[in-house]
Amino acid sequence: MYHFLDPEQQPMKSFVPGPDHKREFRDALGRFATGITVVTTMTPDGPVGITANSFASVSLDPPIVLWSIGRHSRRFAAFAGCEHFAVHVLGAEQMELSQRFARVGQAFDGLPHELNDAGVPLLGGCLSRFECVRISGHEGGDHLIVVARVTAATLRDGEPLLFFGGAYGRFEDGSNVTPSM
Repeated sequence: MYHFLDPEQQPMKSFVPGPDHKREFRDALGRFATGITVVTTMTPDGPVGITANSFASVSLDPPIVLWSIGRHSRRFAAFAGCEHFAVHVLGAEQMELSQRFARVGQAFDGLPHELNDAGVPLLGGCLSRFECVRISGHEGGDHLIVVARVTAATLRDGEPLLFFGGAYGRFEDGSNVTPSM
């Protein structure tokens, strides 16, 4: 659970990111809470998916999103070469789905899904889903940044599955939280 407490001033640690400070850099990045997605595509060997939190909106008009995949991933080739994919934003109750696709890409056995007109596997029950056509891929160090046009979207009400500091979480009832802005 995330708590929004009145923050006391904590000393900040400064460093220059690099080989000697990989852990600190990773910890600093982990201070940014993100949602959790599962990205899916179809390959000649069948459907593939991956859990990712590197998803962002780029443009509303035209509708463009991006996400990135690590070059070290065993699923890199499937996503680096795909033209069509879907990004599924997970709800708080879908942690098992997130963990399933974090472990292996061929995690569709026994999992209900349908295929869209482009043959992309679509998962149900997500907070939102974006069916995408790749526009470009950009070098991003040890990641490939994939930019895509959204061709269809779905959504439902619900609470998001969040990731912060290397752990899953969710918002508590915010009724007693006073905005600081």
